Amino acid sequence: MKQDVVQQIGGADQVLAATPAHHELPSFAHCAILLDIDGTLLDLAPTPHEVVVPPGLDQVLIALQQRAGGALALVSGRSLADIDRIFAPVRFAAIGGHGAEMRICADTDAIAAQAPPINDQLKLRLAAIAQLDPRILLEDKGYALALHYRQAPHAERAIYEAVSVIRADLPSVPFDVLPGKAVCEIKPAGVTKASGVRELLRHPPFRGRRPMFIGDDVTDETVFAIMPDLRGLAYSVGRHATGVDGVFAAPRDVRRWLAQWLAQS
Repeated sequence: MKQDVVQQIGGADQVLAATPAHHELPSFAHCAILLDIDGTLLDLAPTPHEVVVPPGLDQVLIALQQRAGGALALVSGRSLADIDRIFAPVRFAAIGGHGAEMRICADTDAIAAQAPPINDQLKLRLAAIAQLDPRILLEDKGYALALHYRQAPHAERAIYEAVSVIRADLPSVPFDVLPGKAVCEIKPAGVTKASGVRELLRHPPFRGRRPMFIGDDVTDETVFAIMPDLRGLAYSVGRHATGVDGVFAAPRDVRRWLAQWLAQS
C-alpha cells in the first residue's frame, strides 16, 4: 500500500536537495508531525475554497498518523470546521485559527478554544474594507478575519492603510495583523501558531515528543522560532526562512517527501 501511495502522489525522489534526509528525523515513536496546509501540503488556489487535496495525500497522512501513534496535527490559519471540510471525510488533530482553537485527538469532537472570537465591532469595520474592490474576498473564520486580494493585487496598499486607520480608531481592541500570500489576516492579539503548538505539545500523544514542523508563510515563522527551544526541526516551503533546517521547493515536494518517509519506514 505504501508504494502505491507514493506512486499516486507522483514519485518520491524528486525532492529539493536542501530538504532533510529521513534518517536525520526522530523515529516515529518520538516525533510529533506538525504540518501547515495552504502552500505547504496543498497548492494555493485563486480562493481558499478552491484548494484541492491531491489523490493519495489523505492516505499518506493517515498512515503517518498511525505510525506516529496519533501524534500528527495540521497547523493552519483556517478554522477547524474548514480544515475538516477540505479533508472530509477524514479528520486529523489540528490547530486552527492561527492557534485560536485546537483539537488534540482526531477521533474526538472536543475543541479547546484558545482565544475569544474576533470583536464584533472590529469585524464590521474590517468587513467594510472588502468594498474597496469587488474582487477582494472576505473570509470570516470566527477567530480571525481574512481579506484575500489575489484577484485584486493593486488593492494591497489600500487594505493595509485601512487596517491601520481601524487600529488607531479602536485602541481598546488589541489585534494582530498577519500579512500573508495575497492575504491580510486580523486576529486577537497574543494568539499565534506558536502558542497553539506549545499547548498541543502539553497533551498526549504529543507530549514528550520532538516536533517536526513544515510551513511556508510569514504566519509560520512563530513556529520556526520556537523549534530550537523544543529540540524540534523546522522546514520551510518555497523560500528560505530564518532558523529552518531545510527548504522544500513547492507543496508537491512536501507531499513526495512525506510519501517517501512513509515508504522507507
